Amino acid sequence: MEKQIESVGALLLVAAVVAILARRLGLPYMVGLVLAGVILKLSPLTLHIQLTKELLFALLLPPLIFEAALALPWRRLRCDLPVILVLATLGVVMSAGVTSAGMHYFARWSWAASSLFGVLIAATDPVSVIAAFKEAGVRGRLRLLVESESLLNDGTAAVLLAVVLAATGGASYGALNIVQSLVTTVIGGIVCGALVAGVLLLLAGHTDDHLIVISFTAVAAYGSFMLAEHLHVSGVIATLAAGLLIGNTRSLGAITERGRDAVESFWEYVAFVVNSLIFLLIGVHAARHGFDGNIGVAAIAVMLVVAGRALSVYSCCALFSLSASRVEMRHQHIIFWAGLRGALALALALGLPESIPEREAIRNVAFAVVAFSVFVQGLTMTPLLRKMRVLPRHGAALADSESPVGFSDGL
Repeated sequence: MEKQIESVGALLLVAAVVAILARRLGLPYMVGLVLAGVILKLSPLTLHIQLTKELLFALLLPPLIFEAALALPWRRLRCDLPVILVLATLGVVMSAGVTSAGMHYFARWSWAASSLFGVLIAATDPVSVIAAFKEAGVRGRLRLLVESESLLNDGTAAVLLAVVLAATGGASYGALNIVQSLVTTVIGGIVCGALVAGVLLLLAGHTDDHLIVISFTAVAAYGSFMLAEHLHVSGVIATLAAGLLIGNTRSLGAITERGRDAVESFWEYVAFVVNSLIFLLIGVHAARHGFDGNIGVAAIAVMLVVAGRALSVYSCCALFSLSASRVEMRHQHIIFWAGLRGALALALALGLPESIPEREAIRNVAFAVVAFSVFVQGLTMTPLLRKMRVLPRHGAALADSESPVGFSDGL
């Protein structure tokens, strides 16, 4: 434990230095962190901490989901909820289908391996997406669509992954069973998040001590996630629901203005720390394991994932082309390219049962797709945003959005 604490301290120091250098060099922060992680692993320094599914899900993911949810304005989210839900459900299924079929026919993988890979890589990673958009300074409806989709589509991917894993074990699932599982996972997550957040909001209304309020929000972030996972529903949806409820209750007066300011500052710092650790550990993982798979298969996977994302985004957005929820074509281009994959996909791959024969191949190719997302999509995101003319102008950055972090304007 002592060595792990020392490793975390060293990583935080590196993250702070990388943040300074990345800003001066104009390099995306997450790219700089991954490169720093590679250098750390190649240096004499020994790190006693590794990126695992347990570390990501139990410790690192809940605070990032919660911090992002705090800033989601419910009024605006409600208006675009149909678009977001279609992208997070139908979009994930379409993307997974394209990737799975392509890996079977072009890479000659078995249907089991192809389906597992297609499902775990289909959902965009909230960690990578949120980090990229915050760093680029994107505001308004575009950021709301992209971040909300990345937060919600985890539920769909989780259900599909469970279905495929069960199918590889001999179980059979019909369309009705899949829909029921998805609804149960999402509704169960919402109930868990609302329950935990509601209780803690009631408790927060009895104190004006900002330290106690911060503690309550930390319990909400982790407690909702742990409760949902214990009940086998979506922890991500639960934490998202808890953050939405706490962040959109200004009118209830449960948290004082001083408490709100303290909560915003606390979670902004937590998000910085957690993001830094995740991307540094991705770099360390890359240097430790490298890429042991076939380059041709990896290239096929990257092209299929990009093609699946394109088909899902443009097809789903076309459904709303004649409605008030129409998405501008330039925004569709960005939503497509902002479909980053990151630590979440890698953790899901690492968490596959050892009984899966192609587990190692899936892990290697998943890492190749993550590397493409971080370096290619990450490095080209800001130039694309400039080309599409969506980066905010000085003095007008918040004109079409809520505050960049912290609480929204309320219910």
